[in-house]
Amino acid sequence: MSIEHDWITTPVTPDILRGVLDVERTAHGLLPHRLPARARRQIPDEQLAVAEAQPSGVRLVFRTRATAIELDTLRTTRAYRGLPAPADGVYDLLVDGRLTAQATVTGGNVRTIDMATQSVELREGPPGTARFADLPAGDKNVEIWLPHTEITELIALRTDAPIEPAPDSGRRVWLHHGSSISHGSNAAHPTAVWPALAAARGGVELVNLGFGGSALLDPFTARAMRDTPADLISVKIGINIVNGDVMRLRAFTPAVHGFLDTIREGHPATPLLVVSSILCPVQEDTPGPLAPDFDGGTVRFKATGDPAERAAGRLTLNVIRGELARIVRQRAVGDPNLHYLDGRELYGEADYAELPLPDAVHPDPAGHRRIGENFARLVFGAGGPFAVTTG
Repeated sequence: MSIEHDWITTPVTPDILRGVLDVERTAHGLLPHRLPARARRQIPDEQLAVAEAQPSGVRLVFRTRATAIELDTLRTTRAYRGLPAPADGVYDLLVDGRLTAQATVTGGNVRTIDMATQSVELREGPPGTARFADLPAGDKNVEIWLPHTEITELIALRTDAPIEPAPDSGRRVWLHHGSSISHGSNAAHPTAVWPALAAARGGVELVNLGFGGSALLDPFTARAMRDTPADLISVKIGINIVNGDVMRLRAFTPAVHGFLDTIREGHPATPLLVVSSILCPVQEDTPGPLAPDFDGGTVRFKATGDPAERAAGRLTLNVIRGELARIVRQRAVGDPNLHYLDGRELYGEADYAELPLPDAVHPDPAGHRRIGENFARLVFGAGGPFAVTTG
């Protein structure tokens, strides 16, 4: 099973998990969820059901003297028929906040999606083990960040020294909701997803509700945010609404108000930041829906709507940015802790020229780093809406 150690097996329990809103007991172990059970019962499609179970930002956190750690998991990965298999998800191990080791897990279940027919085939496989050795001796805080693109059932945790829950860090909790970019599409590993990078720079504890394809102003997501303790909250709105072509301007405006109203029911005075989409040329002035283009053996996306229909209420990123800025301006008169950030300040024309979007929608690892750095500077930095205030 593993190299020889005097292993101590510790049950994986919710008290050593961070970044989760719920856990589910399965036949194999513990499955972290980023939406609570009540919200999951209202999910209308498989897209979000899969996304919320992919543990972006979820990590095991404990204190130990161990120099060797093993984590048994059962992963469920996603593949697309006719395209190369995706790379194995990465486990990041941090010691006292520093990335110290990485591992992958093989085996597991594979969900193969046929993009032409939208059919899904599931092939079951065995659990695997993430192994970490030669860690620094002495007492330390350990974090194991789970792969952000693989559903991960936690089976067993083994160490060569006892563990205990880490003490409260005392850091502020940042609750963030967004789309696949916030979820981590194209990021190289879990602590390189832009919200994780920004959280590290901002010195906060991240709860990442970035859901690939599913930042759609769903009321159950707003209720989950309302009920989640947080010191700082941000919502990134726009790209999924446009590329899914899910609503017109008449429905969008009250949906934004309703989403913010619901959050404010639980967090009446918490700093709340509304962020619009980063630059995405294919959707700036062309409505959705977005369609995949498989020419050349790689996936790129193109918008299929008619720009002339903007006058009839069809949404584009520029239309949404203008409306979000107006809504926040209007509401901020009575809500001084509500703020707006144009997403093009995180990734705009100059960034696109230097770091183009490989599939026309999602940034590459360097793009994630740029977005995270800019968010930390603009939002957590001096004068930003999430800056630490004194006095």
